[in-house]
Amino acid sequence: MATAQPIALPGDKIPSSALPTSANPNKPLTLGPGLRHIPPNTITTTIAGALATDTRKNATWVEYNSGRYIPSPSDLVIATVHSSLTEAYNCTLTPHTPYANLPQLAFESATRKTRPILAPNSLVYARILSCTPHTAPELTCVDPSTGKAEGLGPLKGGMVFEISLGMARRLMLGGGKGGVVVLEALADKVAFEVAVGRNGVLWVHGGEGVQGIKVTLAVGRAVQEVDEKCLGIKDQRKVVEKGLKGL
Repeated sequence: MATAQPIALPGDKIPSSALPTSANPNKPLTLGPGLRHIPPNTITTTIAGALATDTRKNATWVEYNSGRYIPSPSDLVIATVHSSLTEAYNCTLTPHTPYANLPQLAFESATRKTRPILAPNSLVYARILSCTPHTAPELTCVDPSTGKAEGLGPLKGGMVFEISLGMARRLMLGGGKGGVVVLEALADKVAFEVAVGRNGVLWVHGGEGVQGIKVTLAVGRAVQEVDEKCLGIKDQRKVVEKGLKGL
């Protein structure tokens, strides 16, 4: 379960006592957004925020709610195709970040003949493979260790909703671990698909036709209301009840 610790400032060194301790001694420590490893054993912060840890995943990161997304390796993002080059797609992550590069063969079982053809404004659920302050982020839609999509790839239909970076991280914890139960509560009553990007984008697909659009809007607006009003679990369930009345 994720826990948050005191606020850290850019350049702070993280003491070993603040790092998670995994029950599996062979499980490597995973550093998330806001942290940098300086060999051999120094970990420093690159942004201000609360240091969060997850002992189950042996992971640590900095929780921040800046309005500007900073790409970080391994982040799951929802990218919008801007244009197509000979071997790759130019994709936008936010209006304020440089284009990300998505190779046209970075899809499961993709070849020059079978690669997906993505038109401008197409949506893609992708992982940031690499990025540096001086190079464009490179995206992939496969797990590098398996070559499988693992849920990544083009997103067809549905709608996107803007959410805060903090809400995106909380939703990705799943199971109410981030104090967010709105999606789980809605899923108990209606069927829909979602994808959450760390870049502050929520994709919802509630199905086809008028009813599908109603479900999509109800889910997206419920999440946005919980986000904007910082609602607790009890009030989140009230939002769900209100949203379901219109379906």
